[in-house]
Amino acid sequence: MLSPGREIFLNILHSQIMDNTIRFMRANPILPTPLFRSDRQAAILSTLFFSIKKISIFDLATQLEIPYPSIHREISRLLKAGILEENKVGNTSLLSANQRSPFYRPLLDLLEVTSGPIPLLRNSLGGIPGIENVYLFGSWAHRILEKDGPIPNDVDVIVIGDPDIQAVYKACKEVGRRIGWEVNPVIMSEFEWSENTPFLQQVKQSGFIPVIEPRDGSE
Repeated sequence: MLSPGREIFLNILHSQIMDNTIRFMRANPILPTPLFRSDRQAAILSTLFFSIKKISIFDLATQLEIPYPSIHREISRLLKAGILEENKVGNTSLLSANQRSPFYRPLLDLLEVTSGPIPLLRNSLGGIPGIENVYLFGSWAHRILEKDGPIPNDVDVIVIGDPDIQAVYKACKEVGRRIGWEVNPVIMSEFEWSENTPFLQQVKQSGFIPVIEPRDGSE
């Protein structure tokens, strides 16, 4: 049995390791090793952890395009571990993240930087010609910046440059499908971004997160 002093030391050490890990991952979005048991498990966790509503296993299988037997096995493991919880509504079982689990907050932090909107938007929008910068703003940005505010119910992004508009909307729609949140792009030119409009004043004052940085460090 651990002494009280050693237990406190280990808790502090665990907290410091987790903080350092999260800071590293936010700065290094391409990770050298997988953090989850499988891509399917990561997709299931990110969908349920980011969703604002409970989801049935059938709807989850349809949304993620995972065969029902495979997703059922993964869900069973996660329920047994207490990471997910299940609520019966009639004959339907609805799934959600178990916010009472001690793993909830660490997993949410990991998912935000590995399967959340920032890495997915970076991957989806990064290959579209004409995009110079992309910034996450609004409630999701405030959440990452640990600012007070409402619980996010969508994802707001500013896309700067002269890209194909339909390609941007298609990419954002796909990211939204994967994380279970609507992604709303605001597309503007570099000149419009430099203007001092009331909207941009609010965005810049309240805080935003770079998704795609200016190329070569130039503005």
